[in-house]
Amino acid sequence: MLVGLSSARQAKASAADYFLASRTVPPWLVGLSAVATNNSGYMFIGLIGYTHAVGIQSIWLMVGWITGDLIASRIAHERMRDEAERVQANGIISLLARWGGNHHRSWQILAALVSVVFLSTYAAAQISAGGKALEGMLDIPMAVGMSMVALVVIAYSIAGGMRASIWTDAAQSLLMVVSMVVLLWATVSHLGGTEAVLQQAAAIPGFLDAKPSGLELTGWPGPVAFVVGWMFAGAAALGQPHIVSRFLALQHTRQMNRVRLWYYSYYLLFYCFATTVGLLSRLYFGDHTGFDPEMALPHMARELLPPWLAGLMLAGIFAATMSTADSLVLSCSSALTQDLPKTPSEQRWLLKAATALVTVFALLIGLVSEQSVFSLVVWAWGTLGAAFVPVLIWKVCGAQLSSVSMLCMSVTGVSVTVAWKFYGFPDTVYEGAVGMSVALALGCFLSRPQLRW
Repeated sequence: MLVGLSSARQAKASAADYFLASRTVPPWLVGLSAVATNNSGYMFIGLIGYTHAVGIQSIWLMVGWITGDLIASRIAHERMRDEAERVQANGIISLLARWGGNHHRSWQILAALVSVVFLSTYAAAQISAGGKALEGMLDIPMAVGMSMVALVVIAYSIAGGMRASIWTDAAQSLLMVVSMVVLLWATVSHLGGTEAVLQQAAAIPGFLDAKPSGLELTGWPGPVAFVVGWMFAGAAALGQPHIVSRFLALQHTRQMNRVRLWYYSYYLLFYCFATTVGLLSRLYFGDHTGFDPEMALPHMARELLPPWLAGLMLAGIFAATMSTADSLVLSCSSALTQDLPKTPSEQRWLLKAATALVTVFALLIGLVSEQSVFSLVVWAWGTLGAAFVPVLIWKVCGAQLSSVSMLCMSVTGVSVTVAWKFYGFPDTVYEGAVGMSVALALGCFLSRPQLRW
């Protein structure tokens, strides 16, 4: 709260400052902010719950996700940063709508609506993660805990905008790692040390089998499809407005490699910690029927750590939750005030009001939704990727896309992703991968590509 509120001292009365911190953010801060925003409550709550359920095979999700993220970054981030500054875009929607000097207004409106719906769903998952943490560690009713998360996000987001979000992300990234290491050490000690942990894990049938199981495709196609699907999930980071905004806020494009060094070093480190804690949670709790695996970390922290360290862990979960939630609601605010209106608003009070409104909307979604944090995040993530990444890739490649082409690609990508998720298609392949693939293929027929690699 203090870090976020203090950023208001440097705030300027412009939309570019509220949503991009006037493009003055140094590379180390961009890297830490982007990775803290990416590694959200999904890591502390969702990924640990997933690893608890499936075992060591969850590492393939990490391999696919980070590989896809890195490939996408090498293809597009420099060009996105340069083009955003050239057309004075405050986010990915206005960037794609104006790329190359044209203004695709109809696509911009559709993209803004899609962004608001799915970013709000994504934010709801983060707020739910914070509520679960409070319920698991302090027995505070989940609805009350979620409301507390929302109030904190509103407080410092409207005070400093993107600058507040980035500053708090840096502090939150440190707290996230420290708290995870503390819990990892405490759990290994409780279970009898490293050798005892390995023996207990080996005793669980299939728990240390790295090959993805439960796949409809047998033989090698199943695992390959699984990894490739999650590579698309990693590449979908290009379509996440709350992450892209960090890279657009960078001081100079030539600093992008330094950003990647900070980003991927932290990413690998934290992902390994989270996966290890997920494995340890299965050894600690066993395979109890009716146990919510997404509550594993809060329960472990409360039972294994002394009160002050349990408080540190709770702060770490909140850090992960809010480092993403604030970014999501700011991106929604940008869609509402910069992309939907014909003339983008520069009224600072309106920008702040939109931020508060979006946060309340996300809170309501979280209160009524019965889906897990993991499910909400990966669905919203994949749908946003299907809406934006295919259009972005063809733009980067030099394709000439009309408004109709962009509309067809985004609508098709979103429709296929939603259909794959809710109509019983095999879950061997991540639904977002299917949506992005179909939209990319459609772009071959609708565009006039002039590849410039």
